[in-house]
Amino acid sequence: MTMLGPILAQIAEEMAALPESGVSADYILELARIDPDQFAIAVVTADGQTFTAGLSDTAFTIQSVSKVFALALSLGHVGDALWQRVGVEPSGQRFDSILQLEQERGRPRNPFINAGAIVVTDTLLDGCVPREALGGMLRFVREAAEDDSILIDPAVAKSEIATGARNFALAHYMKSHGNLVHAPELVLGTYFHQCAIEMNVVQLARAGRFLASLPDVPQLVSPERVRRINALMVTCGHYDGSGDFAFRVGLPGKSGVGGGILAIAPGRASIAVWSPGLNVYGNSLRGTVALERLAALTGWSVFG
Repeated sequence: MTMLGPILAQIAEEMAALPESGVSADYILELARIDPDQFAIAVVTADGQTFTAGLSDTAFTIQSVSKVFALALSLGHVGDALWQRVGVEPSGQRFDSILQLEQERGRPRNPFINAGAIVVTDTLLDGCVPREALGGMLRFVREAAEDDSILIDPAVAKSEIATGARNFALAHYMKSHGNLVHAPELVLGTYFHQCAIEMNVVQLARAGRFLASLPDVPQLVSPERVRRINALMVTCGHYDGSGDFAFRVGLPGKSGVGGGILAIAPGRASIAVWSPGLNVYGNSLRGTVALERLAALTGWSVFG
């Protein structure tokens, strides 16, 4: 789309003019220090073009956006057996809810809430140590983006470990129900480092191309699994704000508390936005508004 450049420039101007930007994730020290007013967007289209606006070269940790890549990897490791341990329904609860996990006897509602993502990470440790599992994750993301410069930010990972008591509680509770194979310390160490993968919006948009089924890009999972991952991104990708995001944007999307969102326009584009200020659901405030504007201005929506 030749008009995408002006559209993104317009969106960036609108985001800069918004009276509110949200609040950076204050429970992770390294994220709390980040200016919430920053904004970037990148779109990679089916014809291979890349369009950007804002701080598109600024790197950020993708946090829970990494759960999309971990899920794709896990399905390659264990296949549909994963769904015996993790559900596929929206949670309607906060991403770190313990109450729901207790009510459902240690089986997480879906792979995008924290408990579900911890189980997914547990499957990636089968037959290997955390360093090897993280190496496999990095190789997958680098291959998806066709960019070997993508790394993990160790300071952010360390900060998450230091403040990860609630995630440890989730892991120990699932262990008590037999839904965690490996030691919680090993699983959580891997999980926190996975969340600390660092990219800019261009790299993230490129890494998401396989979910948009774009031509001439690495097809890392089967078409059937791409459909399932996209479906889960629509219904569960924004936690208890998933319905609001689907209503406003109409695209599969996965958010992270670092302010990143990966959104997919199937057959058309892979889109990444970043703005660290979060809304009440823990999703990027300006990023969500920007994607709503993009969908409106382009006519992209999986709902027609």
